[in-house]
Amino acid sequence: MSKDAKEAALAAHKKRLIAEGEFYRVGIVHARASVAHALHPQALLHGAVEHMVGYAGARVDTLLAPGGLGWKAATPYILPALTFIARKKIIKPALGVGVLVAAAVGWLVRRKRRTGVAG
Repeated sequence: MSKDAKEAALAAHKKRLIAEGEFYRVGIVHARASVAHALHPQALLHGAVEHMVGYAGARVDTLLAPGGLGWKAATPYILPALTFIARKKIIKPALGVGVLVAAAVGWLVRRKRRTGVAG
């Protein structure tokens, strides 16, 4: 290998190392900005809400699964009911009825488990 070829190879290697270093530094700056953004209260709240919605959706799916009705299959029935409730401005009474129905279902499930009646 001639002296010019060695210098050209060394220059190319040096150029590649400099480019890798710049890429590494950009990655560090991006990671710092990402962490700084994730620590903002709005981002924390958004993540918590997403987590709760995912958990609630999974719970609804497990409750509806024994009846053969999934969350996606129940949505066409739920949305018109919610629209009707919002349009008639009966949200508070509907929430009260929902709480009563949930309490009744919980009581029935506990009673079934205690008595050993299979359903």
